[in-house]
Amino acid sequence: MGVSQPPSDGIVAAVDLGSNSFRLEMGQFQRDRFLRTLYLKETVRLGNGLDANGYLTPEAMQRGWNCLTRFSQHLKGFDPARVKAVATQTLREARNRDDFLHTASRVLGFPIRVISGEEEAHLIYQGAVQAIDADGSDGNTNRIVLDIGGRSTEVILGVGTHVLHAASFPVGSVSWSIGHFPDQVFTAEAFAKAEQAARCLLSTLTPNVATAQRGQCYGSAGTVNAVVDVLRANGFSGDGVTSQRLDWLLQQLLQAGCLNQLQLPGLRDDRKPIIAGGLSVLRAVFAALGIEQLTPCSGGLRHGLLLEFNKKA
Repeated sequence: MGVSQPPSDGIVAAVDLGSNSFRLEMGQFQRDRFLRTLYLKETVRLGNGLDANGYLTPEAMQRGWNCLTRFSQHLKGFDPARVKAVATQTLREARNRDDFLHTASRVLGFPIRVISGEEEAHLIYQGAVQAIDADGSDGNTNRIVLDIGGRSTEVILGVGTHVLHAASFPVGSVSWSIGHFPDQVFTAEAFAKAEQAARCLLSTLTPNVATAQRGQCYGSAGTVNAVVDVLRANGFSGDGVTSQRLDWLLQQLLQAGCLNQLQLPGLRDDRKPIIAGGLSVLRAVFAALGIEQLTPCSGGLRHGLLLEFNKKA
């Protein structure tokens, strides 16, 4: 990998250490519009590396450090004030997170901050709203934004850029795949238990968002995008995710019976091991909120981080 040249004026960068993937995005703002110059994503599976006692394994930590070492090649010469790096649920949970972060910050070359679930939710919403409004959405109506990550799910209700209610729950595609589909066998009973467990954790959502206009629901990040990719590849028109389409996807997994037999157009190899957990959580969110249709949006956590640079400009 070549070493990047020192950044030109105005270039800023955000690094997102997620439970499934690490991401680096950089670019600059021109008249409130962000112009991307680089985007990198690596499937690190840090969330797979928490052992039964809540410690990150040496192997998981090394995967993370190796990725951040590669990212660092593109950040040479950056002023620390122009780089934001944050970590989410896996490092909120990890009992040895300080051991990981000490080396991680050193190899990246910049401090890494572990953010709370509530702060993560707010950043996701701001990043999503920028993309939603750019697509011509009516910014004066209520909307729900959800993000199903590797080990947490964020659900945010807002109007325009104003957050009315934000919540983060320790349920995600990686943790639910490990906990409910440990042998990668897909049965109706396993899905029912996984969905029920997720709904129990999400049960506090209903009183807070029950009055929202459910026609304005948006999904950010990995699980929603993975489901949309599969639906597109299998001939479903439009980008909307509905309960009926999730039922169809569930039937495909049940018919396959196990991961080794799953041949589903549009499903990337890196998403296959966590699709069962992600689908069960998504179905639980649909049921908990009575969602009729979910629209994917391109904005998310790292975009919310990048927007903070523009506010300070």
